[in-house]
Amino acid sequence: MAASGLIARICRGLLLIAALGLLAACQESGIPKDQRPVPAKLAAKMQQLDMDPKAPIYIRSFKESSEFEVWKQKRDGQYALLSTYSICKWSGKLGPKIKEGDRQAPEGFYTITPGQMNPKSSYYLSFNIGFPNAYDRALGRTGTNLMVHGACSSAGCYSMTDEAAGEIYALARDSFLGGQRSFEVHLYPFRMTPENMAKHRNDPNFEFWVMLKQGSDHFEVMRKPPQVAVCGKRYVFDVSSGGIPLDASAPCPPLSMPEWLDAAVKQKQMKDDAAFQIASVKYQADEQKAAADAQKKATADQVAAAKAAGAPVAAAPADGSVAAAAPGAAAVATVDEASAAALSVPVEGVPAPGVPLPTPSPLRAIVAPAEPPPAKPGFWNNMKKKLSLQG
Repeated sequence: MAASGLIARICRGLLLIAALGLLAACQESGIPKDQRPVPAKLAAKMQQLDMDPKAPIYIRSFKESSEFEVWKQKRDGQYALLSTYSICKWSGKLGPKIKEGDRQAPEGFYTITPGQMNPKSSYYLSFNIGFPNAYDRALGRTGTNLMVHGACSSAGCYSMTDEAAGEIYALARDSFLGGQRSFEVHLYPFRMTPENMAKHRNDPNFEFWVMLKQGSDHFEVMRKPPQVAVCGKRYVFDVSSGGIPLDASAPCPPLSMPEWLDAAVKQKQMKDDAAFQIASVKYQADEQKAAADAQKKATADQVAAAKAAGAPVAAAPADGSVAAAAPGAAAVATVDEASAAALSVPVEGVPAPGVPLPTPSPLRAIVAPAEPPPAKPGFWNNMKKKLSLQG
């Protein structure tokens, strides 16, 4: 009897919890999507990480792994990773956006202000990335309406699920309400590790990515978003120009940064350079092996095709490589002039009734014997020649 009463109370409690959850969902569904609060799970994590709910945020993303990170400032001033979202879709390939219509998602350093937030987006919620920035304009790059948005659809943008877009929008909104005037969005092709840099060392965009890595290094050292500026058509980070305004297209004036930061960044980069060299050797060996395997397979495929067509196939060399004479190919033995003339001479005589005159075979070329190479003078011949010159 007591057990049945306990079960009844548990069931009533579960029903009450479910009803409260449904009520909360109904109440939230009545709130405009751009005004919905941060989910309880994120609020709890902020409390765990000692973050003010309206503290500044910083965003960085990585195309290759389709990751979108939201960092938030802790009460001690450092930033900690709050949440990582999967990018639902990004368009184009690794590399920067160059011009309008290339359907390429941008890479670089962008600043988001409240005016770039779009609560009435056709793609759930969104904010404008701010492309082209000063660096892009200095290089003549063009494009408009490049967004981070929901709806999981991209044509040059970074597209998220609606749920993720809603959370990111709420975090950005609250940071503005807390007094942050703008937040940084740093868009990378991949995580800027020495191994990834070595993997992509032969890409035409490598020098551009080396520049992006400098910004990443500053964040990794300070655990704060770097101060990004542009001069001389390049990004510079955490520098002082002594009050001289920086022009994105003009040469950079003398720049300086705090000595401790300069030393810390250089120390990280020296360590990364050593790891880059080791990884490059490994990738080069792997690439050479892959190229050799591909060549071997292609040659084997040619031999198989030649055999299937009934064409003669040359014997395989002793080193294991295979050579094939493909039907109709021009790779036949060289015929000297005398042999070519012999091939062109008609066959004389009177054939027997019904028997055609023989003709030279088109598949069996007459090959002139190769002239033996001249013998190289040996060691002793060289010595004799030297001695005779001395005499």
